Amino acid sequence: MVNIDDIQKFFHGRVALSEPLGKYTSFRIGGPADFYLEPAGREDVITMVAYLQQRRIPFMMMGKGSNMLVSDTGVRGAVVNLEEGLNCISMDGELVNAEAGLAMARFVDFCIQQGFGGVEMLPGIPGTVGGAIMMNAGAYGGEISDHLEDVEVLREGRVVRIVKADAGFSYRKSGFQGDVILSARFRLPRADKAELMKQRRELLLKRNRTQPINFPNSGSMFKNPPERYAAKLIEDAGLKGTRSGKAQISERHANFIVNHGGATADDVFRLMKLARAKVREKFGITLEPEVKLIGFSEQEYRQVYS
Repeated sequence: MVNIDDIQKFFHGRVALSEPLGKYTSFRIGGPADFYLEPAGREDVITMVAYLQQRRIPFMMMGKGSNMLVSDTGVRGAVVNLEEGLNCISMDGELVNAEAGLAMARFVDFCIQQGFGGVEMLPGIPGTVGGAIMMNAGAYGGEISDHLEDVEVLREGRVVRIVKADAGFSYRKSGFQGDVILSARFRLPRADKAELMKQRRELLLKRNRTQPINFPNSGSMFKNPPERYAAKLIEDAGLKGTRSGKAQISERHANFIVNHGGATADDVFRLMKLARAKVREKFGITLEPEVKLIGFSEQEYRQVYS
């Protein structure tokens, strides 16, 4: 068992019991975590992960809580949120060094201010550097891994650096499943700062025109099948605007599900199952979720991943 008094003897961050996760997810949905931990820094993360692993306590890492749907019943074990304590960015020689809990928007802004290009298409990704690396997030033809040098991870109790060639990147995937990402270094090309700012602004405006940013959501719900767009398939299946409770397949972008206030994880889950079933029925294509299901049963998991 996790003992909160024991944790607080050596943990310098915040500890909470039965903490509702909805306020930490971009969906604004999610039941309580048995233990919620906010490390004060890198050493806190390493110490806490060792503590949990030694006691065989299940745990998960999170940052801004995007790209996930947390069950209404919550999460058994511990949730470790890196956003508050692991959010520094600095220059390491010619490399940009960013910690895992750093918001993507801050990462992009820093790079542009330093006159580095290659990331100006990424500020609309509503997550952290660590989360973006874990899923190899991308937008408008660019991916977080494009100019990655190496990633610092906690793997099997040791802190190691993994170079890009060994990171197992592919479309919306990486080889870091089971690892705890601590930081990453990027080797970025020099570019004109004014032009970078212009491109960043134009892409954010494009995003704001085409995505439902006025409602809580978790970004794209499904990966794009080869040479197809999930949004177009869902729209052509006649599902744009479909509701389940307070959740809705967005009228602006059909690969987004939005929370109109008070939506439950079950509401969203029903729309995910509906979208997969209708697209498979009409086009013979099985959509693969881009969001992670957290706290759902194995049976529920198979309903949207099989």
